[in-house]
Amino acid sequence: MLTRRQFAAAPAFLRSLSQSKPNLLLLMSDQHRADCLNCDGNPLIHTPNLDSIAARGVRFQRAYSSTPTCTPARAALLTGMSPWRHGMLGYGRVAGKYAAEMPQVLRDAGYFTTGIGKMHWTPQRHLHGFHKTILDESGRAESPDFKSDYRAWFASEAPNLNPDATGIGFNDYTAKPYVLPERLHPTAWTGDVATRFLDTYSNPQPFFLKVSFARPHSPYDPPQRFWDRYKDAQLPKAQVGKWASKYEPRNSNRDDIWHGAMGDEAVRAARIGYYGNITFIDEQIGRILESLQKRRILDETLIVFLADHGDMTGDHNLWRKSYAYEASARIPMLLAGPGASRGAVAQTPVEIRDILPTFAQAAGATLPAACDGQSLFQPSRAFIDLEHDVCYDKVNHWTALTDGNWKYIFHAFDGSEQLFHLQNDPHELEESNDTGILRQWRARMAAHLEIRGEQWVSRGELQLRPKPMLYSPNYPKPIPSAAN
Repeated sequence: MLTRRQFAAAPAFLRSLSQSKPNLLLLMSDQHRADCLNCDGNPLIHTPNLDSIAARGVRFQRAYSSTPTCTPARAALLTGMSPWRHGMLGYGRVAGKYAAEMPQVLRDAGYFTTGIGKMHWTPQRHLHGFHKTILDESGRAESPDFKSDYRAWFASEAPNLNPDATGIGFNDYTAKPYVLPERLHPTAWTGDVATRFLDTYSNPQPFFLKVSFARPHSPYDPPQRFWDRYKDAQLPKAQVGKWASKYEPRNSNRDDIWHGAMGDEAVRAARIGYYGNITFIDEQIGRILESLQKRRILDETLIVFLADHGDMTGDHNLWRKSYAYEASARIPMLLAGPGASRGAVAQTPVEIRDILPTFAQAAGATLPAACDGQSLFQPSRAFIDLEHDVCYDKVNHWTALTDGNWKYIFHAFDGSEQLFHLQNDPHELEESNDTGILRQWRARMAAHLEIRGEQWVSRGELQLRPKPMLYSPNYPKPIPSAAN
């Protein structure tokens, strides 16, 4: 709990924390851009239930995913650590065991812990302190004889149907309506399982429930009614800076491209499917909130909503994720329930590593020494660090810093730099030529990376890193032989 001194110094969006332990609900979507919430200023997307969480609590305008792909982001969520500290500098495998893990911390604090949906761990049935997990792992079957709970359910419900019948790959830029009955869609299944858990929960201890949707991550395949909602909407076109002309050529003839100027109609189709997926998730979250309300525990439940990273959906001729740019690295993050003021918007940079400290504080648990995140009730940092090891191509390899006003990016392959003034240029269309500000942020980056050794910083100068380093020396042994 907060001391009197901490409370006095805390931001205005913190009211108080109850002495009783609240239920803890973590709602998560996958590959969800921060600007795809109505409450973030996007009037074209329909997200009334997520907006209601923001209205009841705090929206973090400058929330980021420090390593914006699925597995390193989930390592940050699990451990409360920064990339160098949890050891995943890019898209690899979440380690089998860390010094501190959120489900175990909360279990030790007296919570019944359950995870529903996408965990993206290896081995896939590893619990990391959860009492149980009920999994949707999309098409991944990486552990011997693994079949996700969603796929097993689908096989029993529709034994003569193919769960991938829509025909879109899990990293494709193409989109179309889901071709099977809506009730079979993984988003519907996740909502069904979550609401059944809440409707029937009878354990004496408070719960920690993680509900992790596998969408809006491609395939962009919402049910027909959600496709129809957006098919005639004036959706935003791709934002493309002049600096992004190098990404105009399509890198592959496959549909799982990472760069390519595919034209307005292709971007529009992708966004119809993407927006539809988000609104479908929002509807399921509405069902979850209704279950809490029916049980009369909505006001006793601390709710956090976030995503693991964003999705370029054609901005700057880029697709998918792993980039330092806002569409990839900035994420939605909402906090509502005991201790949160209503309708606040926080500008302090925050990150996925901050969820464990937040829940530990609410649960009255001791914050593990290994954790270096900050509680969302009292975040205080000048800037947040971002990075990603080589992904898709050797040139896509970078480190970055942002305070929500400026963003500095150092491209490790060739040493090129980018500086964006986010307040004046939120879509990062123009690279700033302010040499004084550039020197300031370059020095901050050197100071941030210096602890990593001369491979990173030598004599105060940032070093080129043409070779990948997927795992830092802090990654728990053994180091995997190959990434997922």
